[in-house]
Amino acid sequence: MREVLAQAAFQLFLERGFERTTVDDIVARAGVGRRSFFRYFPSKEDVVFPDHERCLAEMTEFLAAVDDGDPVGAVCDAARIVLRMYAADPEFSVQRYRLTREVPGLRTYELSVVRRYEQTLAGHLRGRFGADGDGELRAEVIAASVVAAHNNGLRLWLRSGGAGDPEAAVDHALDLVRDVWERPAEPSPALEKRLEGQLEKPVPAGGITAGSGDNEVIVMVAAKGTPMWRVVQQIEAAVGES
Repeated sequence: MREVLAQAAFQLFLERGFERTTVDDIVARAGVGRRSFFRYFPSKEDVVFPDHERCLAEMTEFLAAVDDGDPVGAVCDAARIVLRMYAADPEFSVQRYRLTREVPGLRTYELSVVRRYEQTLAGHLRGRFGADGDGELRAEVIAASVVAAHNNGLRLWLRSGGAGDPEAAVDHALDLVRDVWERPAEPSPALEKRLEGQLEKPVPAGGITAGSGDNEVIVMVAAKGTPMWRVVQQIEAAVGES
């Protein structure tokens, strides 16, 4: 019944436009009553996205069952569930994309749906990284990156009219996300070059200085087991000499 109502709605949207089509028009075309429509869709906007609730449930179930060893890879794979939903019916997906571009209210609704996917991915990542400090921030940023990468590849395919393989562009975009977030953090080449030039200053006992004035940095080097009072003494001496 959901499919029957969605097909009837889209036929009318294409014939009359979204704004000029009413729920009464849709149920008349589908041959059912208003109660049947509202049993499946809370509003006319919802009939444009009949498959997202099922897809969101599938994504949630998938993430609950994945291994904890590769959280970034897991959320990238979860995003591909959404891609497969679109790819399963290219004609409908392209029609929906064109309709949402023409109707501002549908675009706003679509953004709220996308946000629910993003929150689901972020929730999974918070469970792996922790909800405090940088763990929560990392979860939110990675989830946003995955959604942005997925949507970029998906829209390239939709704008082409559904031609070609949608997975190629999405896989390429998601691979970029994994390249960034799965590698350990490293200092930038610019910072390394700057420090190389600054470490030519004389090294005080127990420490290394870099830079000058307000930008001076002191790195303390001490043997394992050195008493804390000795470490503090050497830092104070280095600060006094710099």
